[in-house]
Amino acid sequence: MTAAVNGPVLRAGLIGLGAMGRHHARVLSGLEGVEFVAAVDPDGDPSGYAQGVDVLPDVASLVALGIDYAVVACPTGLHHEVGLQLAEAGVCALIEKPLADTLAGARDLVDAFESRGLVAGVGHIERYNPALQSLRTRLEDGDLGEVYQVVTRRQGPFPHRIADVGVVKDLATHDIDLTAWVTGQEYAAVSAQTFHKSGRPHEDMVTISAKLSGGPIASHLVNWLSPNKERFTAVTGTKGCFIADTLTADLTFHANGAQAMGWEALQAFRGVSEGDSTRYSLTKREPLQVEHERFRDAVRGGGEGIVTLREGLRTVQVAEAVLESATTGTTIQVPATDASLGA
Repeated sequence: MTAAVNGPVLRAGLIGLGAMGRHHARVLSGLEGVEFVAAVDPDGDPSGYAQGVDVLPDVASLVALGIDYAVVACPTGLHHEVGLQLAEAGVCALIEKPLADTLAGARDLVDAFESRGLVAGVGHIERYNPALQSLRTRLEDGDLGEVYQVVTRRQGPFPHRIADVGVVKDLATHDIDLTAWVTGQEYAAVSAQTFHKSGRPHEDMVTISAKLSGGPIASHLVNWLSPNKERFTAVTGTKGCFIADTLTADLTFHANGAQAMGWEALQAFRGVSEGDSTRYSLTKREPLQVEHERFRDAVRGGGEGIVTLREGLRTVQVAEAVLESATTGTTIQVPATDASLGA
């Protein structure tokens, strides 16, 4: 048992009881070392997601109960307003991704929490997926050698719950964050194209080509127009290719083959040959549970491993560069963090 759990019980609240909020409520209600105090949703709790706690009409009512931290799972367009309320009240916050719907709003949140010395994080849940955690560790250990390319596909049915942002900030921010995190590299340039097919002002599909700071290239195909749900990540390098399926939390390594080939012309045509494949046995804990445990420990001061607001800010910056590229038809250079994200 961690030191965080052995300490005084933390009082936590939840803001938003929608599609993601209901899962936060479930985890909070059983999280060791935490008392789930109340939830906030102006529409109440008609679906019974609140796990038996009181459902309040506004953030001020929640703060008045005396809480140590809150989980912000309301619509993205409200993250800025709600986050500032919590910071001004001295309440730590775990804010669902993306951090905010605009870069300016994300910067405001970084300033608000950092200036008060409050713990705050962003809910980029893919970082806690067992397949991606194992992949990152193996990349750090040099199991792939030099990284050449990262490819992701994130596709699924139309989410009627999302109304205030498009597919770039809702879904592609997952891929932007996980790519930077697993490789340890920043986005240096992006080029993108978008489609608008649902009759709403926001984009429904995006294709992204990117260059990372250390040289690898990345590509992302993201949409919510497909009946088939897919969560695919492939990282190719000197020694082969890792493939992660984050729906099933499976990780497979396909090694480059070393089979000699006497026919030189065919060898040149085929290039790298197929080698052994290894599917790893992983402990598969629920990513949301792990995310909550890490944040709880961070609030206690006894652990690291949360996605910081500055990392969340960087992801919003890259997402906005993607949208700018799609609008202008040009490749957008993304400034390095030190040059662009000073709070």
